[in-house]
Amino acid sequence: MTDFLLELRCEEIPARMQLKASDDLARLFTEELAKAGLKPASIDSFVTPRRLALIARDLPLETAAVSEEFKGPRTSAPAQALEGFLRKTGLTQDQLEDRDGVWFAVVNKPGRATTDVLAEAVPTVIRAFPWPKSMRWGAASATTESLRWVRPLQGIIALLGGEIVPLSIEGIEAGRETVGHRFHSTGAIRIDGADDYADKLRAAYVIVSHQERQAIIEAKAGEAAAAKGYSVIEDKGLVAENAGLTEWPVPLLGDFDPEFLEVPPEVIQLTLRINQKYFVLRDAAGKLAPAFICTANIEAKDGGVAIVAGNRKVLAARLSDARFFWQQDRKTPLAEQAKKLGRITFHEKLGTVADKVERVAKLAEWLASEGIVPNCDPALARQAAELCKADLVTEMVGEFPELQGVMGGYYARAEGLPDAVADAIRDHYKPVGQGDDVPTAPVTVAVSLADKLDTLRSFFGIDEKPTGSRDPFALRRAALGVIQIVTANGLRMPVAEGDLLDFFADRLKVQQKEAGVRHDLIDAVFALGGEDDLVRLLARVKALQSFVATDDGANLLAGYKRAANILKKEGVEQAEAISLSYEPEKAEADLIAALDAAEPQAAQAVAAEEFEGAMAALATLRAPIDAFFETVTVNDADPAKRTTRLALLARVRDAVHNVADFSKITG
Repeated sequence: MTDFLLELRCEEIPARMQLKASDDLARLFTEELAKAGLKPASIDSFVTPRRLALIARDLPLETAAVSEEFKGPRTSAPAQALEGFLRKTGLTQDQLEDRDGVWFAVVNKPGRATTDVLAEAVPTVIRAFPWPKSMRWGAASATTESLRWVRPLQGIIALLGGEIVPLSIEGIEAGRETVGHRFHSTGAIRIDGADDYADKLRAAYVIVSHQERQAIIEAKAGEAAAAKGYSVIEDKGLVAENAGLTEWPVPLLGDFDPEFLEVPPEVIQLTLRINQKYFVLRDAAGKLAPAFICTANIEAKDGGVAIVAGNRKVLAARLSDARFFWQQDRKTPLAEQAKKLGRITFHEKLGTVADKVERVAKLAEWLASEGIVPNCDPALARQAAELCKADLVTEMVGEFPELQGVMGGYYARAEGLPDAVADAIRDHYKPVGQGDDVPTAPVTVAVSLADKLDTLRSFFGIDEKPTGSRDPFALRRAALGVIQIVTANGLRMPVAEGDLLDFFADRLKVQQKEAGVRHDLIDAVFALGGEDDLVRLLARVKALQSFVATDDGANLLAGYKRAANILKKEGVEQAEAISLSYEPEKAEADLIAALDAAEPQAAQAVAAEEFEGAMAALATLRAPIDAFFETVTVNDADPAKRTTRLALLARVRDAVHNVADFSKITG
């Protein structure tokens, strides 16, 4: 057993692609070896801005010999059938075996040298690599058959044990040499095998492990911040990105003019994170600190003084722009900004953003005036809705689209608008995901709900519905947002009808799955029709879930399904009035009496939204139904008895359907 080292060296790989590329290399390589019957004990993956690498551990020096047996035609079959079988197996007739009148071929495949397998596998992997974006280069790029790679491929190391695996691609011959850090190392570095790969590159100022670089950045950034009494605001994505930008990460602390802190902190954070890839710091009081941490890719002789100074200068220019936007935007009231929304098309069939805002304003005001959103001032709801999209035309949101809503809230507060209005403008996009905060302030709830309902109703109205994975207008997210707002605040309202109601049902299943609510029970309640109040629906579903988990519930479900199957087989769709022209059997009479008591109790409980009480009423039917099926013959020879008993089963079915459609329940 021996180890195989593969390194693919190129120009800088974008940081966002590196980790997936590392996983893809290991996956494709493993799959290609498996085709030849090779399976490494493990694979260690590495990636830096300028290289993808892996070490396949404990590979045999050759594959095992394989013997395969193939069944052919009968010995009496036409000659053409035999000829086809011989072509398939590559054998001659005298090499076949006659077993009871049937030809069999035994094909022995000798083992192959692992070196030969690798020499074929590596080029195949390279050519099949699934980069999200790739390029061709050099003279070979004149043909579409040339190699595509994320950046020009410059070198390949392929070592099995200490020996070079002879392979080449696009004129690049595999060898044992690589290069170290772009500035801290010069000349070629000879790699003897997998065991010295990471150490020799470390000596050349390259840390090949992405995970180790991340750990260094986190630790050193934390130390640098703590030395000044600050702490780093956690940002795992930024740590990974900085690790993807460096081969020898050196976190450095710098500062900026505290006067820039007059700009909203979200703006400063985005400027640092998005524009500059800097870490954001907070002071001991938890407020944004006038400092940052950048990650250099070198050990500077001056300790990083010049690097920090350069970064400070660039950041100052960025923050100056942000402060200018902040100051300029506040000179124009939001109401004036909102007038510009008529120039922006929301959708060609739905008008401008100004048109949408007017629809949202009317709906928000209605939600408040009708008391659907309790304790909500209709005038404030309309005012907030009319201004909620105004920041889309500001300079700041033009620079940082991520801050739409947030900046509107700041501008509203700066011009002295009510806090409830400013908060609603700031938060009306929420919740934007399953883990996001759900609005609870009345004005915010009204505007957020109106915005999402308008989006859903408008796009469904022009038949722009999500299909498969396609959801260009984020309607699934909007529906989940409506569900979260309605259920978290206990809002009693019809959310939708028709196709849109079905869409809500599907989204509700997704949203409630994490809460442990069974999707078939949601189907059972929706199937009743007319249920568009999500709060009432979920209360019914949860009561149903508790009920079917009991013995009474499980047995009633079994009895219901038995009754429903009989009715379906007999073609009975509607219950007929029960008219007893004979003396009923005891179990029959008992079931009639139980239904006479349970039906009104269940109906009254459902009307009062006391769904546990409705389930309790249904539970009283369990024993009479069991007894009925044990002692009473439904398909009696007497037509009168048969008709009456089928009507009785239909009455059982209908009584259950007043609570939920049990036919939708699995189990």
